[in-house]
Amino acid sequence: MSTKPSATLDPIPNPYPERDYEIYIEAPEFTTLCPKTGQPDFGTITFRYRPGPYIIELKSLKLYLWSYREEGHFHEEVTNRIADDFVRFAQPRYLEVIGKFNVRGGISTTVKVEYQADVKQ
Repeated sequence: MSTKPSATLDPIPNPYPERDYEIYIEAPEFTTLCPKTGQPDFGTITFRYRPGPYIIELKSLKLYLWSYREEGHFHEEVTNRIADDFVRFAQPRYLEVIGKFNVRGGISTTVKVEYQADVKQ
């Protein structure tokens, strides 16, 4: 596997697809650029998910988050984009992504995105 930033996530088979359980992941060193100033924005991205057929391999998640370091994104956009990609690759039953961004200009921002898979009866 590459040690360079990557825009993809590596899904691996869920070892317990029949079980409903949760996974919590915290990435406290997330960095992206402010699209207005080009200066770095730092934050913590937290994932809470109930896996479906796949879980996300953690090194691929690290490299995926690293890919945002040189890109300009507003906090709301980047948190939603991360959630969309996670859903596309992992197909979770439930996902919550929280982007908690450090203080900048006297203001901190927290963005929470939730996803719930359609339940077929």
